[in-house]
Amino acid sequence: MSSARIRLGTSSWTGEGWVGSFYPAGSKPQDFLPLYAKRFDTVEIDSTFYRIPAARTVEQWRERTPEGFTFAAKIPQTITHEKMLVEAEQDLAAFLRVMDLLGDKLGPLLFQFPYFNRQKFSSLGSFLERLEPFLDQLPKSYRWVVEVRNRNWLCEKLYAALRRHGVALALVDHAWMPRPAELLDTGDPITANFAFVRWIGDRKGIEEQTKVWNRTLVDRTEDLREWIKVLGRAARQVDIMFAYANNHYGGYAPDTIEIFRSLWPQDQMALPRDAGKRETGGKHGQQLLGFAREPDQ
Repeated sequence: MSSARIRLGTSSWTGEGWVGSFYPAGSKPQDFLPLYAKRFDTVEIDSTFYRIPAARTVEQWRERTPEGFTFAAKIPQTITHEKMLVEAEQDLAAFLRVMDLLGDKLGPLLFQFPYFNRQKFSSLGSFLERLEPFLDQLPKSYRWVVEVRNRNWLCEKLYAALRRHGVALALVDHAWMPRPAELLDTGDPITANFAFVRWIGDRKGIEEQTKVWNRTLVDRTEDLREWIKVLGRAARQVDIMFAYANNHYGGYAPDTIEIFRSLWPQDQMALPRDAGKRETGGKHGQQLLGFAREPDQ
């Protein structure tokens, strides 16, 4: 089996301190995304975690990026944190209706769950009793990703559930989650035909040093070498991989990506056309969703 290629980008295309470091001095906010797209061909949208964007905003994202650019996006926290998937069908349908305006530039969609204490879910089993019926209803025309922050839930029981639905597990480098090599000891965390990686880091720790993200403060070279091994294995199991760096990981997300690029085989860097998958999407994808929806406005 040939090795899958990898798409690389950052978590958001803005950051305090990026003007003058990543973007030319004097750059205006409206210029950020087109400038970003000259350097990277994918990005993870963080702002969708806080609210569903306006339709015109999404249209502008599409218009300001070249053909082949891919947007990954976080599912709104209303669904993952507040409702915890209960009676969240209309919220998700409304989100998809807007995000579909990206057309074939829409990439993976991330359910980023928080750490759950026992008052929320007594065990992984109780979480899966909530999660699996929800996953059953998701349209197959999207790439779905699930991230958990309970490290003891990372086991084959979770992986098998996600695999049954073709949903990817987010592979994360986070302060309290297992190291990459330890993750492989928990079972096979590759649960879909694509892989999704998030280099998150230790937000609290690095914000004690800075809140301006214009230079690397934590050398992550050896950590990224560990990820090379994990993703080298994953590349033989999937069709495409996506990886995104947060400023909190090393201090300056664009630099993190360049370090990884220098370590990863260049012939396995993805071209924009490699990202395509959405067989249907759009209105057809919404019709597949077994959710109650409000009529289009």
